[in-house]
Order: sequence, then C-alpha cells, then structure tokens
Amino acid sequence: MKARLYTHWSVMLLVLLALALSACAGAPPTPTPVPTFPPAPSERKGETPTATPVPPTATPAPPTATPVPATATPTRQTPLRIAYSEPLTLDPALCGDAVSATYIVEVFSGLVALDRNLNVAADIAERWDVSGDGTVYTFHLRKGVKFQDGRSVTAQDFKYSLERAADPATRSQTASMYLGDIVGANDKLNRKAAAVKGIQVLDENTLQITIDAHKSYFLAKLTYPTAFVVDKNNIEREGASWSQKPNATGPFKLKEYVPKQRLVLVKNDNYYLDPKPQIEQISFIFASGGTPWATLYANGELEVLQVSDAAASQVRDPSDPLSKETVLASVLSTCFVGFNVRKPPFDDPKARQAFAQAINRRQFVDEQLKMVPLLAKSILPPGMPGYNDALPDIPYNPERAKQLFAQSKYASQFPRLTWATLNQVATIQPIVNTLKASLGVDFTVRQVEPAAFWGLLPRSDNPYHLFDACWIADYPDPENFIASLFRSNSPTNWSGYSNPDLDQSIAQAAVEQNANQRVKLYQQAEQKLLEELAMIPITHERQVWLVKPYVKGLEFPPTVISHLRYASFGW
Repeated sequence: MKARLYTHWSVMLLVLLALALSACAGAPPTPTPVPTFPPAPSERKGETPTATPVPPTATPAPPTATPVPATATPTRQTPLRIAYSEPLTLDPALCGDAVSATYIVEVFSGLVALDRNLNVAADIAERWDVSGDGTVYTFHLRKGVKFQDGRSVTAQDFKYSLERAADPATRSQTASMYLGDIVGANDKLNRKAAAVKGIQVLDENTLQITIDAHKSYFLAKLTYPTAFVVDKNNIEREGASWSQKPNATGPFKLKEYVPKQRLVLVKNDNYYLDPKPQIEQISFIFASGGTPWATLYANGELEVLQVSDAAASQVRDPSDPLSKETVLASVLSTCFVGFNVRKPPFDDPKARQAFAQAINRRQFVDEQLKMVPLLAKSILPPGMPGYNDALPDIPYNPERAKQLFAQSKYASQFPRLTWATLNQVATIQPIVNTLKASLGVDFTVRQVEPAAFWGLLPRSDNPYHLFDACWIADYPDPENFIASLFRSNSPTNWSGYSNPDLDQSIAQAAVEQNANQRVKLYQQAEQKLLEELAMIPITHERQVWLVKPYVKGLEFPPTVISHLRYASFGW
C-alpha cells in the first residue's frame, strides 16, 4: 500500500501513507498513522480453516503490535478523538493508500482478514476448502452476517463486489494487483469479458474462486479492501456519493464525514464477530482550527496524537511528563528515494549509483529525522519474511559518486531535476543540498497534493525525475514489496523499472511451493534491485504516538488492519 501515503504514507498506501516528518504543531499530521490493536489469537468465532499462514513459519515474525500504557482513569465518558489525515476515498475498490484503508477496514469487511498476529483468519467466510492443486477456493459464508440495513450478506453480494472492482468503469487502480490472479479478472479489466469467469456462486452461502496457479499468498490478497463486500442497492440508490453513506458490514458505521474537518464512526451493534466494539464513537480530526495539535492534546480535547520526529526525542525523555504517554510503534514499511527510469538521466545506472553514494543517509536519519525511523539498507523491512540484515549497506562516498557521475552518459548535459514530495520541502532539502554540493546538479523540489502525486507516478509521462515515498505492507509476504513495486506491469511500479530477468524470477517465486526456496527467490530479486539501484532505501518507519492513559487496549499494528473494536476506556 502506498505509504502508503504518509501514507501507506499505507498502505496502506502507507500508505502511507511519505518519507518523513509530521509538519510543525498547528498543521495536521503528515505521516499517515497506521492504527492499532492487541495480539489475541482467539477473537474470531467459527472454525479457522487450515490454510498456508502468512508469513510462512520458516521466516521471522513481523513486529508485534505495540501496547499503549494505561494508568489514570477519566472522569467522564467521551468519544475517542484521534488526530489523523483525511482519506482520499472511502470506496474499497478505489483504495490504494494507507490513510483511506485505515477507515475502510473499520467500516467494511471481506471474506478473510489479517488477525492481530498478521495471519490470514476467517471473517465473513467462516471456513474455506482448497482443491488439491491449490487453484480452487470454496468459501462458506458465516450465517447471520448482515449489512447495516438488516439485509443478509450472500455469495452473490461478493460476486457483485469483486466484479465491480474489476469493472473498468469503476477505475480501480488496485484491482489488477489484488484480484488479477483470479481467472478472468484481467479479461474483465481489459474489457474482454462481461463477467469474471473464476468467480462462481454455488449457493446463497457458498462462493467459489478459481485462480490461475497455486499461489501461497492469494488468500492474503483477499484481506485488502479491494476484495471487501459492498451493497449493490446502496451504490445504485446513492450514486457517486454512496461511500459517504455506506451500508456496510464492518465493526463501525460511518456517522459523519465533513471534508477537511472530521470523520466520525459509531459502533455497529449488529457486528458478527467478538469482541464487539467497546467505544460508542470515534472521531478522527483533520483540522485543528488554528490551535496547535499539542495544545488540543494537553487540554484533553484529543486522546491520540502522532508526534513529529522532530518532537519525538523531547516527549520520550523520561524527564518529560508526557513520556509515560508515549508509544513507539514499528511499521512494516520502507521509505525510499525513487528514480523515474523512464527518462534521462536515471535511465542510466551510473547516474543512479552516483546519486545513491552522494547521499549521507545516516546523517539524514540522525539529524533530520531525529533517529526515530531505522536506517534502511534493504527493500524488505525488518520482520518481513526474507528480510536480510546481512545485506551490504549503500556506502556514502562522495568521491566515488563524482567518478560515477562523470561516467554517466549525461554528465556533460545533465538536466535540471524535479523532485516530487508529499513532505514539507524543508524535510527533503538536506538531501538536495548534499547532491548539489557533491555533484553540482540543479533541483526544483515540489510539494504535491496526494491525489496528483499518486496519480502521476505510474504514468509513462510522469514529469518528475525523483520522488520520495513509502510502501507499507498490505500483508507480510515479500511478494507484496518486490512484485508490487518492481514487476514491469505492476500498477505501482512508480519508477518504471523493467527487467525481463527480474520479471521471470518474480513469476517463478509466485508459484514456488517450498516456503524457504520461495523466500530465497525474492531475496535474490531484492539483491539484483539493490545492485541496479532501482530505488535508494532510506528508512524503515517507526512512529511515536501520544495516548491518554485512560485509553485501554489500543495498540499500533505494523500494518493497516481493523483493530479499533479492541479499544476501550478505563473508567
């Protein structure tokens, strides 16, 4: 998920949704917060199917959710108020960033979900069967699941929802990525078929999905919002604005959405899983009304606030009274500088290598980001299956950078570069200054609105030479990073990188059934990408949050999952 905007960065994303700090106090938080919840394996009813877990047991476990300190109790009941970014969309089929996904996973739901240990678990489908060749999934829906208006959810609702996402008229940017393994999905996306051949309704409570090959990560893809169920009647009745009045199935209902101000959720008393939501209302605040966010938190007008990297060291200092209310949360993400390799000068590997060795990444993380995120030397983040801490770091070597730059075919006619960012320009400026000083190149840095930023990056006519972004895991599988970001035909291959040998390796890894061998294939692909410097890894995100001590059960998971139903107030 894009960083997945601040997102991711993401996602999702991720989006996060981007590469670094929140803005100063008084501006809404820029990094997309990735919400929270506690690890408890047995919260779901019904039989948990025997399915390949994600991640495989042979690989390291992802970061665990970070619990919030809990001490004092409130004197009165209040909504849970969270300072957060505004979603780009509330339509599951259009979701591609972590901010939007944060809301969508609380309002909508699907066949399966990631549990608090990031394993695939039953959701609306209480169980499923898989054919011997691993290509046919038969989902048995949980009885009694209803939309908010009381209508029962059926297999036909899922068929409609999946085919709507794959309908080119919907303009989903994520359907090919998350549903493209289903037989016939790409035919519908490419206007070659009216229906998706691989989606069949066997009866009211049984849905069958056929995929093109045995792929161990397929179920994990169905946990992404693109595969969530929506109500056809709701969409046809409300038209284009339906997602602001959704008739959905998740643990919370959308009560109010005021653009640029707030979004309010209330608990869904008819939610089908235990535990039910424990907080009556959750308000996400987008705008502070001119009052610094820190003041709102100090005055008790917010319960949850993400802290900028610049302020993190202060609030985490044991001498600061707020230190007991801080939470440091790891995110399954990688933030990076991306090259647009579709156009000069970064179609030349020498130019990419020169830029990579001219950036003092350690200094940037230590001084600009105040050591909150971890310095990254890999594409896969810590905790992700396949993460390799033994990878060599990209050296900071200005002299070698100058040599590589001189060897570039564009050295004598290097163009003026444009860098696109979601961050404050001041965040990126130290890197730009270093590149100017070391290589003598000229830059324009442009802060771009999220919708325009994500819309331009995948396009062949993307005008930007460089960009910074983050990718937050949608599910803990290396395919979600390597294939999503670098496969030639991926809709999130923002750099435009294309390598037939890499594509072949990714295709081989997709169908490899031995978990260890599959991870090795992704590690080999990652090593090739780092050698060719399709991007420059900068950080693996960590977030610092302030949480009022009377908020219990709120945790910050390493990726976007539904979790707010576990939060409560300690009276």
